[in-house]
Amino acid sequence: MDHGVRRGRIVARLGELEVDALLVTRLPNVRYLTGFTGSNGQLLIATSGERFFTDGRYIEQSRHEVPGCERAIYLGELGEPLASACADLGVARLGFEDRDVSIRQHAMLGEALDGVELVAAGAPVDRDRWVKDADELRLLREAQACTDRAFDDVLDRLVLGMTERQVALEIDQAIRRAGGDDLSFESIVAFGDAAAEPHHRPGHRVLEEGDVITMDFGALYDGYHADFTRTVAFGEPPAELRKIHDLVREAQQAAIDAIAPGVSGGTIDDVARSTIAHAGYGERFTHGLGHGVGLEIHEGPNFARSGADTIPEGAVMTVEPGIYIPALGGVRIEDMVEVTADGATVFSTSTRELIEL
Repeated sequence: MDHGVRRGRIVARLGELEVDALLVTRLPNVRYLTGFTGSNGQLLIATSGERFFTDGRYIEQSRHEVPGCERAIYLGELGEPLASACADLGVARLGFEDRDVSIRQHAMLGEALDGVELVAAGAPVDRDRWVKDADELRLLREAQACTDRAFDDVLDRLVLGMTERQVALEIDQAIRRAGGDDLSFESIVAFGDAAAEPHHRPGHRVLEEGDVITMDFGALYDGYHADFTRTVAFGEPPAELRKIHDLVREAQQAAIDAIAPGVSGGTIDDVARSTIAHAGYGERFTHGLGHGVGLEIHEGPNFARSGADTIPEGAVMTVEPGIYIPALGGVRIEDMVEVTADGATVFSTSTRELIEL
């Protein structure tokens, strides 16, 4: 990955932001622009140069991971070394990521940066991350491949009497066996009527004949996340849940078919939502259709009701319609897709037909 090219795009936009430099503090953005994977790092990007800041724990790690930036190692607060860098680089107006900087941090910076005006700059790096480059697409595809392998592995291990927590543990282990570095997020496993809760936390419920099983999980691979959901049947499911599964699959495919660069996220959401509403289940689809995925499990752009995000070519997004019926259960099917010039390409190779175990 050419992190210098990414930083160059930010330099080119400093004039548009009406600042001399941008202070990047959100760790996913720091990683995106430098390759740094530690837990404390900040980046100053100015028209006249760059400076990377971290603490003494990461002297050697930052030397290896951030070779293209001058580094400043500090022991206390960021303010003093940042003030020195701003003086060296001639920064009079400093933009900051206002989504990330707290009131306390803003006060600290204002006190330390005497003579430097702090300017709320929005989230310019987050927006750049919407479009994935070739290296990012490769890592996201590998994360999904690990997830697909883990799904097949877990299906072979499901038996009567297992608890939701035991299945969640099986998913964790399967992801690591499949080559993933870690879980993308805490796995959702829901049996039977618990599948009516979109974000159910795995508990001690025991798997019984006739239960549906919703599993929402993903592998983390070299910093990039996968996000994937399947609802399968353990034995013969209730007839209504079989009907709902077919409808959710139909709604997902309709949305995938409608994806194209330049279309609004709200338009794509409406395609899936209308399909479900026309079948009488509109009030049971209770969340947005999908979101961007990359260095974070949830990032822009979004497929959301009345969403104004314009979907660009190169975005990687989830498409995850669901229907949830209290006291009965629910169905969600989720896949990541790449937005291409011709539409959308699904990453997962796992079937979207109802699997009956």
